[in-house]
Amino acid sequence: METAALRLAGVSVGYSGTPVVTGVDLELGPGQRLALVGPNGAGKSTLIKSVLGLADILDGEAIVLDRTPARARELTGYVPQTGNLDSDFPVSVRQVVMMGRYRRLGWWRPARAADRRAVTEALDRVGLADRAGMRFGLLSGGQRQRVLLARAIAARPRLLLLDEPFNGVDAVSQEAIVRVLRELSADGTALVLSTHDLAVARDLADLVCLINGRQWAVGGPGETLMAEPLRRAYGSSAIDLADGRMVLVDL
Repeated sequence: METAALRLAGVSVGYSGTPVVTGVDLELGPGQRLALVGPNGAGKSTLIKSVLGLADILDGEAIVLDRTPARARELTGYVPQTGNLDSDFPVSVRQVVMMGRYRRLGWWRPARAADRRAVTEALDRVGLADRAGMRFGLLSGGQRQRVLLARAIAARPRLLLLDEPFNGVDAVSQEAIVRVLRELSADGTALVLSTHDLAVARDLADLVCLINGRQWAVGGPGETLMAEPLRRAYGSSAIDLADGRMVLVDL
């Protein structure tokens, strides 16, 4: 039987004993794509950080690739919502992506041929191999996000977590990121991405988890991205089902 990439059973997560998200129950298999959907401040980022062992599991059980979150970290990749690299720092695109190899390489060892090859392959995959020598801070916002994706996949993770990967990203970069994510899942990498974009979730996810302080619904997009579950999760927002599209409107 294939090991689940992620299993959360009755999980509550937060910081210093204070819960941010409660009652999460879901299972994600290898190659599946999970979208965490909810408004800003719903706890999507905290849930992702708990899978990485960076936020506290306050209740329930979290199993990541048959391990605890902290022990599974070397098998996971992470693309943060906002890059923690200073755009003014004089580092090249290639050097940023090489950071994804440090867990295998160690900070004190020189890059090997296998590491350089992994970096080149990751940059080629996101369509930026020709920018390898360019200074990271000179790239557009969408290109920087693609570089951060390349940094994550250079480590060849079995589970990849992305926090709002399409925020502030141009159409060309969004298309490139979606293509890469589909390729990764076809290769067996499980994906978890947070988003408040219902169209992205419907188009990309196999499984959707609606959260806003707690889990409100989990299932396929056809079950969860419907008026009633969305009303429950978003509370004070209304859903206009016009022309087959779902729009959240602040009341």
